Amino acid sequence: MVSDQQVRRLFKVIQQNETLSIAAAKAGMDVKTARKYRRLRRLPSELHQPRTWRTRKDAFVEGGDELQELLNVSPGLEAKTLFEALQRKHPGRFADGQLRAFQRRVRTWRSSEGPPKEVFFSQVHEPGRLGQSDFTHMSALDVTIGGRPFDHLMYHFVLTYSNWEAVTICFSESFESLREGVQNALWELGGVPAQHQTDRLSSAVRNLRKTTANSDSKSDSGDPSESEPSRADPQEEFTRRYQGLLDHYGLDGRKIQAGKANENGDVEQRHHRLNRAMEQALLLRGHRDFADRADYEAFVRRLLIQLNAGRRQRLAEELRVLRPLPERRLEACRRSRVRVDSGSLIHVDRNVYSVHSRLIGEQVEARLHVDHLEVWYAQKLVERLPRLRGRGKHRVHYRHIIDWLVRKPGAFENYRYREDLFPSSRFRMAYDALKQSHGAGAVKAYLRILRLAARETESGVDDALRWLLDTERSITPEAVEEFVRRGQRIDPPTEVTVEPADVSSYDDLLEQREVA
Repeated sequence: MVSDQQVRRLFKVIQQNETLSIAAAKAGMDVKTARKYRRLRRLPSELHQPRTWRTRKDAFVEGGDELQELLNVSPGLEAKTLFEALQRKHPGRFADGQLRAFQRRVRTWRSSEGPPKEVFFSQVHEPGRLGQSDFTHMSALDVTIGGRPFDHLMYHFVLTYSNWEAVTICFSESFESLREGVQNALWELGGVPAQHQTDRLSSAVRNLRKTTANSDSKSDSGDPSESEPSRADPQEEFTRRYQGLLDHYGLDGRKIQAGKANENGDVEQRHHRLNRAMEQALLLRGHRDFADRADYEAFVRRLLIQLNAGRRQRLAEELRVLRPLPERRLEACRRSRVRVDSGSLIHVDRNVYSVHSRLIGEQVEARLHVDHLEVWYAQKLVERLPRLRGRGKHRVHYRHIIDWLVRKPGAFENYRYREDLFPSSRFRMAYDALKQSHGAGAVKAYLRILRLAARETESGVDDALRWLLDTERSITPEAVEEFVRRGQRIDPPTEVTVEPADVSSYDDLLEQREVA
């Protein structure tokens, strides 16, 4: 078959006043073929006529009407599902090898007669106009802190014009995380865009009943008055706290439609690229373990500086039109007044925390931050506790209630939060051992050990229990107290190190098998 290149070569040689036979020889074709193309003055590709006839019989012509009817009723049916239905209805007529042909038939129908597909319209972005944000989970990266899994999220802020981005590490999609992330991004940027867009986070957007079922709301605000749709004014799109954040920075709030994540397309795409960049940076680093959270944050910071380095020119255009920041940031916590109940507990953001029993009956101020809770009384900080993630969780510290547990040992066995009163697995093992050796007196003995941990040192009591368990000695409050008083030191737990397997030994086995 003659190619376009050969015919072009033919025309070029003919223009040099060479004979047709010489031109044909130089173009690598027969003289008769050369004469035809000289007469037509067209390339082979221009002479090609598309085939309008079938080379074989259509195996699905009889089921065409049936296929079209099924697709009209349920356009979402997959071609493989329809093919299997045809096989069941007409046994032996259709072989598995015809699936590809059937899939092409269905694709042709969808493109020529099927329902219209959703159209995505590319947008023109203006400098300094819009910033988008969302939360993204980072658990797939398998990052560890000190050898322990670090399950976390990142609040991700992106300017749609320059794609400049900033992140804040957080642990839930709460309003506190949203507020901290927005403020961190704006103060790092040094200015405020005209608009800020989120998806339908319930910590920011009032999702009414008629839209809640189809929305992609991801978190609770933690305040029933903020998230209760039946009480929300339909004219108020955003929660009071989020609207207050927007007003403080002069931002015009926007939200996407329910189930339309593509409307937040810039930040969604940056999620994907950030996760990929993080994965590559971790592979280049050689391991995923960090000494502490500050070490991990420094790693993320360096990566963001690298990613933003190529956006300086467009970012400079945005900085020229950004509005100035306010004089100060908003407070980074949410305050609430709560009363300490008779169980020495406070209820904050639908979670339970314990405080010292001396505060029972008093009102305290709970200041809820992104990752911790502060309890203030009489303008003094009395407790700083890790913030619980999720809802319906509890954190009860034995130091707060141990004095009264010793006086009321009968309350321990069926205490609702009893599992929180085992500071480590060794305390639980000691309690189980005491139940076997002391019977009904096990609770009193364990509570005395727990009080000793509260008054002396928890780590010292833990070492004492480990020593008694390892040496199979009798566990008693007196033995534990004697060990702690002596300040006895014991060797740290044995660390088991498994050397990586030498895979070359498998090659030796295969070579021996081949020789045999």
